[in-house]
Amino acid sequence: MKITALAAHTPEAVRAALAARGWEAQPAWFAATGIQPLVVLLEDITAAEREALVHWGTKSGADVLTGDSGHGAGHWALISGAVSRIAPLARYDRAPAELARLAPALGRLLAARVEPPRTWAIRGGELSLDKPLIIGIVNVTPDSFSDGGHLATADAAIAHAEQLMADGSRLIDIGGESTRPGAAPVPVDEEIRRVVPVIAGLIKRGFGAISVDTRKAEVARAALDAGAAVVNDVSGLQFDPSLARLLAGAEVGVILMHMRGTPATMDDLATYQHVAPDVAAELAVTAETAERAGIARERIVVDPGFGFAKTAAQNLRLLDELATIVALGYPVAVGLSRKRFLGAVTGRPVEDRDRATAVACALAWERGARLFRVHAVGITREALALAGATTNPT
Repeated sequence: MKITALAAHTPEAVRAALAARGWEAQPAWFAATGIQPLVVLLEDITAAEREALVHWGTKSGADVLTGDSGHGAGHWALISGAVSRIAPLARYDRAPAELARLAPALGRLLAARVEPPRTWAIRGGELSLDKPLIIGIVNVTPDSFSDGGHLATADAAIAHAEQLMADGSRLIDIGGESTRPGAAPVPVDEEIRRVVPVIAGLIKRGFGAISVDTRKAEVARAALDAGAAVVNDVSGLQFDPSLARLLAGAEVGVILMHMRGTPATMDDLATYQHVAPDVAAELAVTAETAERAGIARERIVVDPGFGFAKTAAQNLRLLDELATIVALGYPVAVGLSRKRFLGAVTGRPVEDRDRATAVACALAWERGARLFRVHAVGITREALALAGATTNPT
């Protein structure tokens, strides 16, 4: 007898083992994904639902842990097992009647796991997410945390953007207001003065995939008029109530980031019961708000907001548990570039964190992120090329 442990973190190991033993490609892939492990946390369930889950777990072979939320807040359950064991709960015709309320949400979660978004609709087209999408950062600010003041003129910013595109960036994100911890707000007219000439200059040179990094509807409108195709809002539509309506009408790509408070107050708001599920819940509300405002789902990307209202330890935990954010079903962008928590781990100053950024991006890719906002595109592209080659072998 020969016993071999297969890698459990990816369905590829099981698929390859089945293919080597004569299985055809499609059945082998379905079987491999079906026996992948899945852990689901259910909160605010009733006593009857909790009891039904315990009985279902005994019959299905899934592990079920339950408890009381306390303070009269209902009950919780944690389910662990193969996807194929848990999937029947998402079907009304196979789940116990007492658990019918679970089906819609669980069905959406499983669908996002099996068929994650493969494209992102932006203004005038779409971007493929089958390979890493690197977003090059162009900050035309005097006070950004790592590169403030480096691009003092529109011509310098345009030249830098051209270099980022040559290095492998597929989208350029232009920001005119620093959102580093403690940063002061920038007047609308000044922010427009900083970003619009750069956007217009890149459009004249034939670059169509341009994003503006702003929280303000007036700035976004000016950037869109200049040719921007994406709006990246670090406040997740919380700062300017009129921004959502503008974005819906303009039919642009939208990046919605998680942040609590403002750059001046966010460091005092980094309190979570469990950071990844808490951030996921808050991002889900943000995305639902965007859709209710008329922004199409296929235009939305979510960003968990590394470094925004999160401690170093929370950022590391969020990176490791990034799959919880991916399970929302939207493409996930990460802004890991040169962040403080990378310095806390490596001991490197802000100007020497590009290697750590590249490694963190590779880890994020393995956990399901597909968009990567960075300062140094070349080294990140190489790290992601290697990560992509291992998760999508040819």
